[in-house]
Amino acid sequence: MRKLKLDELNRATVDEFKAQDKLPVAVVLDNVRSMHNIGSIFRTSDGFAVEKVCLCGITAQPPHREIEKTALGATQSVNWEYYETPLQAVQKLRNEGYQIIAIEQAADSTMLNTFTPAPSQKYALIFGNEVNGVSDEVMEVIDVCIEIPQFGTKHSFNIVVSAGIVLWDFFAKLNLK
Repeated sequence: MRKLKLDELNRATVDEFKAQDKLPVAVVLDNVRSMHNIGSIFRTSDGFAVEKVCLCGITAQPPHREIEKTALGATQSVNWEYYETPLQAVQKLRNEGYQIIAIEQAADSTMLNTFTPAPSQKYALIFGNEVNGVSDEVMEVIDVCIEIPQFGTKHSFNIVVSAGIVLWDFFAKLNLK
């Protein structure tokens, strides 16, 4: 077995990426503090070809050296928007036809493994602050809350790990039938 070289990966150029079909998902970052987390989510969003990333509240915006350390250029390929509050993002996305989904541990949440995304629906996946999670005001207006099943002693996954798990799940369920 041999690892593939970069030129053997046949990756899309930024222009090709922008023109290709996207996963019908907007990733919403609700007051995410860490610029490394923001950059990693851009990179993961590029890997699964999401429609856009919505940066809200205190979430830093590109261009920024600390974001680029982990984004590795994905801020150039993935479309992004900034909103002063996550509620503004949610209202706009709802008007654009997105189903609003918080990724959070909550009463009456739906476990990720039991959620089946519909191919004709667009989804806004909200990932919250590293300490406080999805803000209470956003939790009041969501359509669905999805929880990632966990089996260890810790209370949560890192936001980047959560985004990777959920985006892979949506990608697999919508594209790998």
